[in-house]
Amino acid sequence: MTIGESSAPENAAEFEWKADDIFGRIATRYDRLCDAFSFGIHRLWKQKVARRIASERWDVLLDGATGTGDIILRVVAQAGVEGRTILASDVSAKMLAIAEKRLHRHSSAVALKLLDAECMPSVPTHSVDAYSISLGLKICNRRLALQEALRVLKPGGRIIILEASNIPWTVLHRMYLAYMSVCMPVIGWLATGGDASAYKYLLQGIREFPTAEGLAEEMENIGFEDVVFERLSLGIVAIHSGRSPSSRHNV
Repeated sequence: MTIGESSAPENAAEFEWKADDIFGRIATRYDRLCDAFSFGIHRLWKQKVARRIASERWDVLLDGATGTGDIILRVVAQAGVEGRTILASDVSAKMLAIAEKRLHRHSSAVALKLLDAECMPSVPTHSVDAYSISLGLKICNRRLALQEALRVLKPGGRIIILEASNIPWTVLHRMYLAYMSVCMPVIGWLATGGDASAYKYLLQGIREFPTAEGLAEEMENIGFEDVVFERLSLGIVAIHSGRSPSSRHNV
C-alpha cells in the first residue's frame, strides 16, 4: 500500500478539539508557528488558494477553519466585498477574536461565527455558493466536514480546499516526513514555550493524511463532481476543488 492511501483515519491527526483547546492556547503564536514550520512558504500557498477562491463566481462564501483570518484577508484583497458576503468560521473563539480584529474594516461584509466544520446546523442547507477550508481537514473528521460542505452548498456550488498532501516520489516524501519528525517538535517546542501538543497533532495529521489522489477519491465518493487538484511545493500541500451536483435533493 502506498503512503497516504484511503486507509488513513478520517481524523488524520486524531485530534478532539473539545478535549484539548490547543488552538486557543497558541492563537497569538499561530502565524509565527506557520512561518517556522514552513519557512514562510505557507504565505505563497495561502496567496495561491486565496486567488483560486477569489476567481470563483459566488455571492456567499463560507470559510471553515478560518483561524486568524489570514486567507480571508487575501480573498478580500483580491475579490473585494462589494455585493458579496463571507461567513468566516472556526471552532476556536480565541482564533476568531484575532480574525475579527484583522477583518474589522470589512465587518459589513464579513461575519465571524463559532462553528464546527463537522456539524453546522445553524447554516441552512443549500445556502452558500462556495465553501473553502484551508489546513483544517487534517485536524477534523474530514468525511463529516466534507458531507457538511456538500449539504450547505447550493447545487453547482464550488468547494476549494488547501491541505497537506504527498510528494509523489516516495523516497523524497519519506525524507520530508523524517525531516518534519525531527524539526517540528523542536520548532514547536520553542515557538510555543514547551506546549508539546502544539506540534503533536499537526505532525500526526501530516503523516496520516491521504494522498492528493486519495482525497480526490473521497470527495467524489461523498458526491462532489469535477474534482481536480494541484500540487504545490512538490506536493507538500495541494489545492483541491470540486462542484456540488447541479441537480440534487436535500442531503
